Amino acid sequence: MTTSRAGILADTADGITAVLSDLTRPCWIVRHDGRVGATSDERTAAHAEVLAAVAPLPPEQLGDRRFAAAHGVRAAYAAGAMANGIASPALVSAMARAGYLASYGAAGVPPAAVDAALAELSRTLVGKPFACNLIHSPAEPALERAIVDACLRHQVRCVEASAFMGLTGEVVRYRAAGLGVDRRGRVEVRHRLIAKVSRVEVAEPFLRPAPARLLRALVEAGDLTPEQARLAEQVPMADDITAEADSGGHTDRRPLLVLLPELIAARDRLARTVPAAAAVRVGAAGGIGTPAAAAAAFALGAAYVVTGSVNQATVEAAQCDTAKQLLTQADFADCAMAPSSDMFELGVQVQVLRRGTMFATRAQRLYDTYRAYDGIDAFPAELRRELEATLFQRPLDAVWEDCVSYFTERDPAQLAGADADPKRKMALVFRWYLGLSSGWSIRGEAGRVADYQIWCGPAMGGFNNWAAGSYLAALRNRHVADIADQMMLGAAYLTRVAQLRTAGVRLPADCARFVPRPREER
Repeated sequence: MTTSRAGILADTADGITAVLSDLTRPCWIVRHDGRVGATSDERTAAHAEVLAAVAPLPPEQLGDRRFAAAHGVRAAYAAGAMANGIASPALVSAMARAGYLASYGAAGVPPAAVDAALAELSRTLVGKPFACNLIHSPAEPALERAIVDACLRHQVRCVEASAFMGLTGEVVRYRAAGLGVDRRGRVEVRHRLIAKVSRVEVAEPFLRPAPARLLRALVEAGDLTPEQARLAEQVPMADDITAEADSGGHTDRRPLLVLLPELIAARDRLARTVPAAAAVRVGAAGGIGTPAAAAAAFALGAAYVVTGSVNQATVEAAQCDTAKQLLTQADFADCAMAPSSDMFELGVQVQVLRRGTMFATRAQRLYDTYRAYDGIDAFPAELRRELEATLFQRPLDAVWEDCVSYFTERDPAQLAGADADPKRKMALVFRWYLGLSSGWSIRGEAGRVADYQIWCGPAMGGFNNWAAGSYLAALRNRHVADIADQMMLGAAYLTRVAQLRTAGVRLPADCARFVPRPREER
């Protein structure tokens, strides 16, 4: 950096980076006294030839400011739900206290534990933003009702609905139960709903008002008042729709570059006939693990960004240290698809970490076995012995007894027909392994490391490569709200870099990388 008569002119990579990093001030690229450099000093720019310029860009200006206003947060950034409570009350609280939205990972958590978690969050986060995940559970519809009941009981103001293939009475009940009329006679939405989708046809019902048939059934059941049903016919089902691209866990592995524009276009197209749909914001999730990815999503038109996998390897996540260490070592290609527990019979898959665990291979073998045999009694003796010795580590008859005890308490309907249908019984036994494997990872079962089911997308590897060599490389330094700060700061910085490049400015290569720095060094 050099000083001219007109002020400060940065003409080295470090100097230009410093100027661009001051996001609250404009940056001018100027030619002065034969040198080209960057300055944020207005006097310097006034006495030089201005080649290009970018305006101030605080992170809070990225995305759609309506998202921040609606949810009471300071930036268009959210931490998505991670099932089995991995997105823990501690994680949700840390984000809320820092002014960000996060969703409690209620999927797979027993209703009583969800109720306790929401009670804690509602008590400790009065007036602060947080959400709860509501996952579509076609095999266990009672779970959807239990989660909605808990959200209503504890006055949870935002729900993140995921894995829905169509609207259900319960998601409609939550939305409509929060509708009222303000002093000016306008519909007031007190229950915000964020729908996470990966297909246009799944997004469309959330862009429309709730179907009359579902509203009518809810009124007849006494779950809604006629007035709430009438108001529900006037507002879209969702306030926000998250385009879920290549993510961890349940995913269609859609490319964000295609999915996000398609959903935005679908929203705008539908708004021609359903004007209320125009107000629905469309955000981006899946593959958001670096500031560059976040900046790209905002450039595509995302109203907000949602992170997932990267938050699993944070201090606040309810994941064991061994699993977190495996996550910190992952590269972006260290993921694989494996059969899911909740939709096993349908062949639905989830994306998991491959490096350091054999879960993906073992789970796929169970699905192949399910397809090949009519029931457990049809297994060759050698296959049964191998499964009992390796995957289950106990007799299959004992596993079935566990299944009977579990579902008798949680959802007896799951057992219906299993005695008469050997294939149904086999599916429930296999789901025992698939269901417990994520719990082994969360609890840190020492003898089950090879069976850890760790939901993970390629964003985790991207984050690790970006954080390498910085303070965020160490697990102990990975705090979820700090990562949110760094992601948004970096996205704003890189957006300014991209704006200059679009204007034809050739910056030094080092200027194109945002290096995370501890708060005390910023």
